[in-house]
Amino acid sequence: MPVILQGIVTILIGVGGCVAYFYVSNYVLDRFIFPAKGENIGRNINRANAVRPWLFLFPAIFVLGLYLVYPVVGSFVRSLYGRDPEVFVGLGNYTQLFGSETFQIAFLNNLGWVIVVPAASTFIGLVAAQLTDKLSWGSFAKSMIFMPMAISFVGASLIWKFVYANDAEIGLINAIRAAMGFDDPIDVLQIPFWNNLFLMVILIWIQTGFAMVILAAALRGIPDETIEAAILDGANPWQLFFRIKVPQIMPTILVVWTTITVLVLKVFDIVYTMTGGNFDTEILPSYMMDFMFRDDGRATAIAFVIMIVVLPVMFWNIRQARREMR
Repeated sequence: MPVILQGIVTILIGVGGCVAYFYVSNYVLDRFIFPAKGENIGRNINRANAVRPWLFLFPAIFVLGLYLVYPVVGSFVRSLYGRDPEVFVGLGNYTQLFGSETFQIAFLNNLGWVIVVPAASTFIGLVAAQLTDKLSWGSFAKSMIFMPMAISFVGASLIWKFVYANDAEIGLINAIRAAMGFDDPIDVLQIPFWNNLFLMVILIWIQTGFAMVILAAALRGIPDETIEAAILDGANPWQLFFRIKVPQIMPTILVVWTTITVLVLKVFDIVYTMTGGNFDTEILPSYMMDFMFRDDGRATAIAFVIMIVVLPVMFWNIRQARREMR
């Protein structure tokens, strides 16, 4: 069947199925379950109206359960089995993970990513949003800063591989070292501790544009009367920025911060492309991939740990969003 015809048939079946579901479910509800007739007509109408919203919500709840809840439960159950899916090991996979030195390194590295990348991206994006707003060529500057967002993580990693190359003719860092009189090139991706920071720079470079765009919109939303009043009261530019503007856009800053944090917890491409997790740069997603095709139970255990780490951030983000809606 041609692709176009497949698309048309899929749309017809999807739309037609939804219409048929809502029509039939309402018909059965009103005609057979709570018929609007007889002595209990008023009670039946109230009951039908109470049930009707759930009929409309059921498809969405079913799909969410199928694609979100079921995989989570299934992953946890699979994590209780060993390499052989028939062998039940209970919490053995988790015990081995937390006792593994590599897992501990990956967990600490992930913690470093969560602390450094969102903070640096949000701060640099906030500064860039403020500075570019005052420039005549600010729109061009914003476009250049935002451009890395259009590059895939793998593409960005390949670009930065040239920057970090241990060759003075290719690598920017070694070229600067050569200009300063250092003859021996170094491979910065093999330097313990610092190599993790050099990998974080790549994601900061990508996410700064995102933070800048969101925060620039928030800064422009500050009422002019507030700025003018602060200036009349004698506030200098530093006080105007840190004591007037930043507190007013703090909810937006927190949203940007948490969004980047969730992204950081899922990052995999950069580490896998740059170092493959070697030289103590392993993080939880890349560590999970090490077991994906040879120990599915251990891999799903790591995936479940990542989910547990993400949950507090998500709950906090939802709580902040609800607080802003009040």
